[in-house]
Amino acid sequence: MSLIWDREPYRPKSQALSVERIVDASVAIADAEGLDALSMRRVAAELSTGTTTLYRYVDGRDDLLDLMADAVHGDQVPLTGDWRADLEDYAHHVRELWLRHTWLAPLLATRPLLGPNWLRGLEHALAAAAPLTSDIADAASAVGLIRDYVRGAVMREISEKETQRRTGQTEDQWRAAVAPYLRKIIGSGAYPQVSRFIEAADPSAAEQFSQGLRRILAGIADSHQTPE
Repeated sequence: MSLIWDREPYRPKSQALSVERIVDASVAIADAEGLDALSMRRVAAELSTGTTTLYRYVDGRDDLLDLMADAVHGDQVPLTGDWRADLEDYAHHVRELWLRHTWLAPLLATRPLLGPNWLRGLEHALAAAAPLTSDIADAASAVGLIRDYVRGAVMREISEKETQRRTGQTEDQWRAAVAPYLRKIIGSGAYPQVSRFIEAADPSAAEQFSQGLRRILAGIADSHQTPE
């Protein structure tokens, strides 16, 4: 089976439909309703065409998902030459992308896309890590570690939003509901460290992400210090 990136695109005589229009419609459906709502039939209905017509442009849903994921990978933040600042900017950029398209992070959890936009993003990330180390495998490891951290943080945020949607209860409302029980936990004295954690200032998701990212970058920096 050939990769979609290695095939000649279908070029119809009429320009009423195109791969770009199909991908744009598919991304809009996935953004609004999630990947479960995405099917070739649904996309065809959205474009007021027949399902069979779509198969002239893409072989199936898997190809469509690859095209969608690659399409939403846009421009990157310019590099400064400071690996730490550049990888931090890269991490925030990826987080914002995955939160904007909540279906994307799970889709990219296993195999890479290999589409042109994704490859440009990987090239950018590896170039950001280049001042850190001349070992390309080591640079790729650092980038992979950061992406894994971003994915975990994003999936936690997405899960919270899904919980709010399912329960109809915001995080603040949930906190208010469990507050009496937490006061009992604190008052019991049985869990002093947990109690300290409960009473501590609770940072936002964005603040938690930034704090964790700084620790990841500090660890990467420490691992590349030249021994005395």
